[in-house]
Amino acid sequence: MPMTDTPTDQDALPKLEIVEDAGQPCVKLSGSWNLRNLVTAPELPRKIGSYAANKNRQWDMSSIEVLDSGGALIIWKAWGKQLPATVRMKPEHQRLFELWQAQKIPASKPAGSNSSLIIKYGYQQLANFWGQFLQLVTLLGQLFLDIGYLLLHPGDIPWSEISITIYESGVRALGITALVGFLIGIVLSYLSALQLKIFGAEIYIIDILGLSVIRELGPLLAAILVAGRSGSAMTAQIGIMRVTEELDALSAMGISHSLRLILPKVMALTIVLPLIGVWTSALALIGGMVSAQNTLDISYQQFFLKLPDAVPLVNLFIGLLKSAVFGLMIALIACHFGFRIKPNTESLGNETTNSVVAAITVVIMVDAVFAILFMNVGMP
Repeated sequence: MPMTDTPTDQDALPKLEIVEDAGQPCVKLSGSWNLRNLVTAPELPRKIGSYAANKNRQWDMSSIEVLDSGGALIIWKAWGKQLPATVRMKPEHQRLFELWQAQKIPASKPAGSNSSLIIKYGYQQLANFWGQFLQLVTLLGQLFLDIGYLLLHPGDIPWSEISITIYESGVRALGITALVGFLIGIVLSYLSALQLKIFGAEIYIIDILGLSVIRELGPLLAAILVAGRSGSAMTAQIGIMRVTEELDALSAMGISHSLRLILPKVMALTIVLPLIGVWTSALALIGGMVSAQNTLDISYQQFFLKLPDAVPLVNLFIGLLKSAVFGLMIALIACHFGFRIKPNTESLGNETTNSVVAAITVVIMVDAVFAILFMNVGMP
C-alpha cells in the first residue's frame, strides 16, 4: 500500500476573518503564518493593509500556530511598520514584532539650506585639516625623539636604509632633473632675450638667469620633481607594507616604525635634495648659456665671468637651505599619508595622490615664506 503525506499543510494554511468581539469587529488571524505559506497567498498582505487603514480596529493573533520572522515582517509592513492600537498575540510572537520595531528606520530629516550645508562642509574640512596637522606635528616630534636616541646610541643609526633612499631618491633622479633643468633654462633664457632686445639690455640676461635659477627655480623644480617621483614612491611603499601586514609584523617584533621607516627617508631627502637642487640649477644655467649664446651672442666665458658679480654667494646658501626644508617636508608628508593608508587598493591610490598634491602644495607655500623672509637678502 503506497504511503501518503499527512495532510497537515491544508489545516495550517494562514487564515484571515472578521469576527465580533464585545460587539466590535475584530480581525482574527489563525493558522501558520510562515514565509512558505504566505508566498502562495499574496492577497493576505493586501487585506491586512486595507484593514490596517482603520487605526482603531482590533486584532486577534492569539490563534496563530506558527509565525516566523519572514511572516512577521510581511504583517509588519502591511500594518505600515507600526503596531495597531489593540492587538492580542502570544508572547513569543510579540518578541518578533519587537525585533522589527527596534530596527525601524527613523524618518529622514529635511535637508538644510545651502548656506548651512556649506558651513557644515567647511567645518568638516577644517576639522580634517586640523587633525592631519596635529598628526604631522606628532610625527615631527617623534622624529626629534629618534634623533636624540640615535645621538646617544650611534650604533643604531640605520645607515643601510639611509643609503638606499639616497640612491633611489637622488642618484636615480639625476637624469630627469637634468633634462627638466636644461630645458627650463633654455625656455627662460629665450623668453627673457626677446624682451631684453627691445631695450638693448642683453647683458642683463645673466642677472635674470642667475637670480631666478639659483635662488628660486632650481630648488623649486628639484623639489617638485622629487615630490612627484620619490614622495609618491615612499607613500606607496608604506601603503604596500600596510596591505601585506608587514607593519604589523614589525610591531610584533618590537621594531620602531619611525626609527626604521620614517627617519631614514627624512634624513636621506634632507641630505640629497640640496644636492639635487644644485644639480638642477647648474643644468638650467647651462641651458640658459646655450640659449643666450645663440640668441644674444653672449659667449660662455662672458657668462661665467659675469655670473659671480650678478648673483651674490648668499643666494646659493638660501637655495640650499630651502632645498633642505623641502626635503624634510616632502619626506614627512609622504610618510604621514603612507601610514594613513588602509589595507585596500582604493585607499592606496587615494592616499598616494593626496601625498603628491599635499607635498607640492607645501613646497610652494614654504618657497613663498622663504621669499618673504629673505626679501632683502642677497640682492645685488
